[in-house]
Amino acid sequence: MFREITLGQYYPVDSVVHGLDPRTKLFGTMVFIASLFIADNIWGYVIATLVLSAAIKITKVPFRFIVRGLKAIMILLIISVSFNLFLTGGQVIVKFWIFKITVEGVRLAFFMGLRLVYLVIGSSIMTLTTTPNQLTDGLEKGLGFLRRFRVPVHEVSMMMSIALRFIPILVEETDKIMKAQMARGADFDTGNLIQKAKAMVPLLVPLFISAFRRATDLAMAMEARCYRGGEGRTKMKPLQYKREDHDAYMIFALYLVVMIASRVYL
Repeated sequence: MFREITLGQYYPVDSVVHGLDPRTKLFGTMVFIASLFIADNIWGYVIATLVLSAAIKITKVPFRFIVRGLKAIMILLIISVSFNLFLTGGQVIVKFWIFKITVEGVRLAFFMGLRLVYLVIGSSIMTLTTTPNQLTDGLEKGLGFLRRFRVPVHEVSMMMSIALRFIPILVEETDKIMKAQMARGADFDTGNLIQKAKAMVPLLVPLFISAFRRATDLAMAMEARCYRGGEGRTKMKPLQYKREDHDAYMIFALYLVVMIASRVYL
């Protein structure tokens, strides 16, 4: 399951989305996430589906690679759908024991499940098409207004970028530890949910040790390169908007207007 997580990974390929300014992709991701909470009917989700499908096509990242990350949230997805399906009141369709399925429950469970899936895919597209350096620069530029309030924008951006990029590293480390313990007789696949959760406990100590070791190595590498924060730093590749970025902003604005209209008028 851990090996299937794609959030935080970068997929190198030549596409229009890869060439966009990271600020554009960050803004587009926020707009898409906001639109999922705006949508409250089938037409809103149809529009979101079409836009997300077009984005996946333009990125040139294999569809199987993108949706592979959904396996990691399958348990959360099942729990979310089940709670909304069985615990939502309304017009009863089927009733058995203490559980009942209602028309409103089916609708809410479907929308919540779809929203969770689209949140993961939409966020993954941003990290799959943006390098760590670009992501840091984009966050720093995008949050630049916070400097007026004495917020260390560069340091915050660096921490967010490193934390995001540590996800695939920790996933890989977890997989190695699991394989090592399975070779010694550990069993992570049998038993109920509680037993499987207990079997994961022995992974925590070596995983934390590995995480601290990697963090120490990263800190030493940054110090060896005379890293002293963002004060006085210059950029090898300064961020500049291109025509494609302006076109993308117009598309994002139009998409948001359409999503709001679908909620108000449909």
